[in-house]
Amino acid sequence: MWKENNMTLTEYFKDEPRGAKAEMAEYLKITPTWLSQLMKGERRASAALCMKIEKATGGLVRRKDLRPDLFDAIKR
Repeated sequence: MWKENNMTLTEYFKDEPRGAKAEMAEYLKITPTWLSQLMKGERRASAALCMKIEKATGGLVRRKDLRPDLFDAIKR
């Protein structure tokens, strides 16, 4: 089980080496511009993309933090 941390994509890339965003975009099969828009909150990731991002970051950026409207199982 992954640790509770609420990391954003921006926080994830803070300490990553140069080129990490382009590499991530290629892995996700999106453009670097699209990734940048996700990071700025200008675009919202689909459910499938959220799951890919969670996998690509080793669970550091969680799908439920990217899209709580889709993945927050406990609605109160």
